This record gives sequence, structure tokens and C-alpha cells, in this order.
Amino acid sequence: QITTLINHKDKPKRSDKTLQAIQRVGQAVNLAVGRFVTVGEAIANENHELKEEMSVACIEARRAGETIAQLTDVASLDHPESDSHITIFTDKTGVVKAARLLLSSVTKVLVLADRIVIKQIITSRNKVLATMEQLEKVSSFQEFVQIFSQFGNEMVEFAHLTGDRQNDLKDEKKKARMAASRAVLEKCTMMLLTASKTCLRHPDCESARINKDGVFHRMRIALEQVIEIVTDSRPNGENEMAPISIYSGIKEFKNKVEGLRENLYFLSKENLSTMLEVILEHTEDFTDSAYTSHEHREHILELSKQAKMELEQLVSVWMQAQNQKTKDLMEDLEVAILKTCQCMNELKREVHGAATSLAADLLKYHTDHMVLKALKITGVEGNLEAVAEYTCKLSEQKEQLVEMCRLLRHVSGTEPLEITCIHAEDTFQVTGPQIISAVETLALHPSSKIAKENLEVFCEAWESQLSDMSMLLREINDVFEGRRGEKRVYLSLPRPGKHNANLKALKPVKLDTEEQAKIAKLGLELHLLTSEVDSETEKWEDQENEIVQHGQGMSSMAYSMYLFTRGEGLLKTTQDLFHQAEIFATEGMKLASAFQAFSDQIHNDDKPLLLLEAEKLIPMCKQLQITAKASVQGKSAIFTKVDACIQKTRNVMTLLCQLLPLCSKLMRKNKAGNGYLKPAPPWREDRIRTGTNAHAPERRAETFGIKSLENHVTNMTFLESK
Repeated sequence: QITTLINHKDKPKRSDKTLQAIQRVGQAVNLAVGRFVTVGEAIANENHELKEEMSVACIEARRAGETIAQLTDVASLDHPESDSHITIFTDKTGVVKAARLLLSSVTKVLVLADRIVIKQIITSRNKVLATMEQLEKVSSFQEFVQIFSQFGNEMVEFAHLTGDRQNDLKDEKKKARMAASRAVLEKCTMMLLTASKTCLRHPDCESARINKDGVFHRMRIALEQVIEIVTDSRPNGENEMAPISIYSGIKEFKNKVEGLRENLYFLSKENLSTMLEVILEHTEDFTDSAYTSHEHREHILELSKQAKMELEQLVSVWMQAQNQKTKDLMEDLEVAILKTCQCMNELKREVHGAATSLAADLLKYHTDHMVLKALKITGVEGNLEAVAEYTCKLSEQKEQLVEMCRLLRHVSGTEPLEITCIHAEDTFQVTGPQIISAVETLALHPSSKIAKENLEVFCEAWESQLSDMSMLLREINDVFEGRRGEKRVYLSLPRPGKHNANLKALKPVKLDTEEQAKIAKLGLELHLLTSEVDSETEKWEDQENEIVQHGQGMSSMAYSMYLFTRGEGLLKTTQDLFHQAEIFATEGMKLASAFQAFSDQIHNDDKPLLLLEAEKLIPMCKQLQITAKASVQGKSAIFTKVDACIQKTRNVMTLLCQLLPLCSKLMRKNKAGNGYLKPAPPWREDRIRTGTNAHAPERRAETFGIKSLENHVTNMTFLESK
């Protein structure tokens, strides 16, 4: 609005419409400033240490808003210009000055408010740390329960504050680091409960003490990392030195090489040689790894050697071109640039293949959690010899998974995914020894219920991280294939010049920023539902099954619609979205038929429930088709149609989230021999798999496992202490 005022064109003749519009804008600015300042003043009253600064900034902002309103009060312009009334037309510099003052004072208010938020987070962190110190020193169950209840409330407050802050962060790297630290705190809160109880029950047990100390130590590190992100600082003033991945190194190297087309003198040959040396040093992480296949190792070594040769040739031609810019030399330089870049692309492809194939093999091999199951059994039996044998196997597994994370980090493709890989590596590195100390405690006290429960909690954390790795691997592959985190491309997605033969008369429309903001919450709900549907379809052993195929296709299309709400993905215009909604509805009706066919194969009392739910699918899909095909005109009507299409898509996906688990349940009950599903996993494993979601951009801040913790604390008995 301010920009509109300043940029308006001075015309000799001004219509009443123009004058009224200018006056409305000025009044709107003043009202907006008034509302903003009211909030600022309320914040100032609650925070006395910054009250003076905040009050001054608010007064300046209010004064500037009033000045703009006065200068745009053009109602009196019916009178001659000789009137002493000053307006935007007689003194445009006044509006410019007022606008500058307004922006300056508003910025001050925002900065001061931000300082207050940071202070709130630090204060909350300090409360948590103080209570943690009390928890470490307690010697009785009763005292522990009282303090832990307080600790739970403080963690809820910290979760709210840091969750809001994470949403506000613009830097994707910081956002990923914050998410990783908060995930650690969430999981460690339950670990702290069971580890502390175990230590209280067995105060002379060294392994129980080590287990508890490990949890407290990890929580303190995570709390410190949150504060580092919030305050944008490092301890002792040191700078963060993130390790460079092969992907980022190759990307920077190629940019420098391709820059030679524009400027032959902007960097030295030594600079390029050093960059390549760093990249090739990182490839040694692959060639030195015991888990890299012989074939991949040989290819990486060959490509490294070739990269050196291509760079030597490039440097030779480059040096000649600096001395003499002939046509032939420039053509030779272009060829050398292309060959060097092609070689680096092949190297990137090779290390990607090495890392992802290793990850896929390891995740598949460890998906049955045999070592964890054996540890639980041998721990309860008190078989120390068997426990020692299986803890060695778990240590080997940990080393494999840590190496997998290190290699995946090199090929992650984006900084947030790179940080997720580092977080996963840390989790395996820390959780492995914690499981070992927990099972050693159980083996020494095989009849202890709390020691058994404690081992379960740490095993669940391990299983959860393995489940997250499958999601992470898929995202890394998506980035490599150019989908930048989108799901697989559905074949019927609209393309330019395709599917649009009957739509030529319609003008493509994109959502503006304001409309995207309005629809963001709806899009996020759709995103979460697609993750839930994916989680359910992945449980089916027969991935070619008709129900799975249609379910996955619908999830993929719904995800594309979610990306549209963010202004991303393959759906560029509202017309693309409407066409996608039509195809989604058609796919839904095919899925309804597949559910009908499935119901004919089963004989169970629950069959009517399946039919009842499946019958809802057809009318919902028909309603979506009608909405998507309806002709509308005007910006407001188009946005309403977009909103309706996404809402109806969300409703269909919600129904799918109910139908797919129901089919799983019926299949397991009937065991008809059709091989649709894997055997049902244990309830704990199933809960972890479905509860963990790597795609969700932001877990609800209030979760943090606190509700379950409160229930746990409430139901604690003191039988063991007796």
C-alpha cells in the first residue's frame, strides 16, 4: 500500500475515483499501523526491560501512520490549490519521509519483539535444565514423580516455543537443524523417564547408571543446539564448519568450470585443482569403505583418474585461450568444459548408486529386527553369555548403519537432507550403546519389569530411526532424479500441450501469494494424509495389487496438489489442478471397484463395515468430478473452486486412511492365501512404523510425547520400590 502511494503518477487531472482510492489506502495504512502498534505496546507492558525502547518505536510508527493518513486526506481538493492544506499532491516528499520513518520504526518493533521471543526460549530452556538437575539427584520414586510432572509441563512449554520458532525460520538449513534437535528431545523425554526409574529401582547397577547418564547428556546437547540456532551463535565464538559433501563440491566445481565461458580470468588453475582434490579426497570415503561393492569401487577410481585427466586438458586449453582468443581455441575450450562436466556428472551418478544401493540392502536386511528381538529374549532369560554375543552383533549393525548415513550424506543433494543424514548417524551412534547398557541391566535383573520396559523404549527408538531411513532414502532418490522431494510423477499429470485440447478457451491462472497463504493449512493437511496412505500401502507384500496401485496413484496426485498450494511442483496453473482433481476422482472410482472385488473374496462379520465405508467413496469422487468440471469466471470464484477441490480431495484421502487399514485387518483375519499382506508385525513395531513420518514438515509442537508421559506418571505404582 505504501509503495502504491509513493509510485502513483502525478496527473494534472485527477478523477474522484483516484482521489477516493488514495484516501482509502492512506486510511488503511494508518489503521494497520494502529493495530500493529497496539500489539507492540502490549508486549512492551509485559517486558519491562525493553519497555522504553519498544514504546519509542511504537510512538514513531503511530506518528508516521497518522502523517500518511493526513497527507492522503484529499477530500478537500474540491477547493483551489491555493488552500493551505498540504496533501500527497503538494508534498510527495512528505509521504516518502513518513514511509521511511514507518518502515524504520516497524523494523525496530519487530527486532525488539524477536529479542523477547528469544529470551522466552532461553528462559524456558533454563527452567528445563534446572529441573533436569533435580531429576538427576532424586533418590525416591515419590520425589521423582513430583519433579517429573513439573519437568513434563516445562517440556510442553519449550515444545510450543521452539515449534513456533521452527515455523518462523526462513533458512531451510536452520529449520532442519531445529527439527533434528527437537526430535532428539521428544524421544529422549520418554527415555529419561524409564532410564531414571530403572536407576532408582536398581541404584547399585553400573549399567543402569550409564544408561541414564547417556540420556541426560544427549538432552543437554540437544537443548544447547536449539539455543545456538535461536541465537545464531556458537559456543566460544567458533564458526560452524559443516563437512562438505561430494554433491555440493561437484556442484561448486562445475559452476566454476562453466564460468570460464564468460570470463577466462576470474579464478586460477590452482583454485580449480584444489577443488577437484577435495572432491576426490571425499570419494575415498566410498573406496575405503568395507561396504562398497567391488564394482562401484573400481568405477569410482576410474572416474577419479579420468577427472584429473580432463582437468589437465581443460587447464591446458584454458591457458592457451588466455594468451590468444582464436575461434579454434574457444571451440576446444568448450569441448574441454563439456567433457569435464560430463565426467563429474558420471562420478556423481556412481557415488549416488554406491550409497543408495548399500542403504537399500542394509535397510532390507535389518527390517526384521532379529538382533533386537534376540536381545529382549536373552535379557529376560538372564543369559549373560548370549547377551554378550548379540550386543556384538548390534555393534556391528550400528557400524554398518553409521557408515550408510555417512555415505548418504555425500549424495543427499540438499542441505536439509544432509543435516537429516547427520542426525540419523548421531542417533545410531548414541542409541546402540544405550540399548547395550539397557539389556545388560535387564540381564542382571531379569525379573525387573521396569528394566524390561526401559529396553523396549530404546529398541523402539532404534526401529523408529530405521523406519525414518527408508523415507530419507526415498527423498534422496527423488532429489537425484530431479523431483526435488516430490513423489513419483503420475503418468496423467498435465503437461504443456497435453490433456488440454478442450481447454483452449480458458486462460491459465496461478494463485498469488495471499491465496497460497490462505490455502496453506489445507495443503498441509493433504500432505500429512498422503504420508499416512503411503505408510499403509507400503505394508502390502504384493505391490502389484490393484488396491495398492490405485492407492499409491491417488496419494501421488494428492501430493502434487499439496505442492500446488505452495507454488511448487508440476501443477503450474489452476486449470492443471482442476484436471488433476478430475483424474484423481476417476482413480478413486476405480479403487472403489477394487474394494468391492476384495470384499467378494472375504467371509467375515466385518465385511459389511468394509462395504459401508467403500460405498462412501463413489459419491465423494463424483462430487469432486462435478466441482472440478464446473465452469467459473473471476478471481474470487476460481479461488473458491480451488479451495473446494482440495477440500474434497482431502476428504477422499481421509476415507482412504480408514479403508486401507481395514483391508489389512480383514486380510489377516481371513488368511485367504492371496498373499496380499506381510505377516502382521508386533504391535509395538507397527505403532512405531505408522507413527513415524519423515515427510511431515512439522510435527505438532504439543506432542513431544508429553501426553503419554503424563499418563505414564499418573499410573506409576510403587510396588517395585516396596
